[in-house]
Amino acid sequence: MAWDTEGTRRRLLAAATAEFADHGPDGTTMTRIAELAGVNKERLYSYFGDKRALWETVLTAELDRLAASVALTGAGLDDIGAFAGATFDFHAANPRLARLLQWEGLVGGEPAAAAARGAHYREKVERFAGAQSAGLLDATLDAAHIVFALIALAAWWQTVPQLVGMITEAEPGDEAELARRRAFVVEVARRMAAPKP
Repeated sequence: MAWDTEGTRRRLLAAATAEFADHGPDGTTMTRIAELAGVNKERLYSYFGDKRALWETVLTAELDRLAASVALTGAGLDDIGAFAGATFDFHAANPRLARLLQWEGLVGGEPAAAAARGAHYREKVERFAGAQSAGLLDATLDAAHIVFALIALAAWWQTVPQLVGMITEAEPGDEAELARRRAFVVEVARRMAAPKP
């Protein structure tokens, strides 16, 4: 019987993603990840290396999924609203990413794949700055701050769900409330970046 290498890697990554999201890189053990995946711990090490390498693989994979799902196809106001809405959708469907990013910030040190991630975000900033120069976006706002604010606006709902619940008094899983939040994110993104008359 042939060994299902890809299936094993997927199970290990899924287990590692869950463990890192729940316990952070310092609170997660390779033994626990292997047990959750039903895979020998030595195989985990052979596929991914040490825990730091696995942590970087998990975080990079989740961020790559986000980047693939949330493409910025233009820089007009509708595109910014769509970007914010797609970012909101991804985080709503994948709440573990917010936890992984929080753990990365809490642990400190060099961020995972810092050079590639930095280049990815600089490209977004440059596109927003270009739209400002073309008069499509408010040129009085810092383009980098716009990018950060849009991401925060879209993602923070999943980052602090307990605060959202206290403020909105909505029940978790309320689909109508989720739709209202998304519409709010899209509209605020568009208004925030609209050129001043």
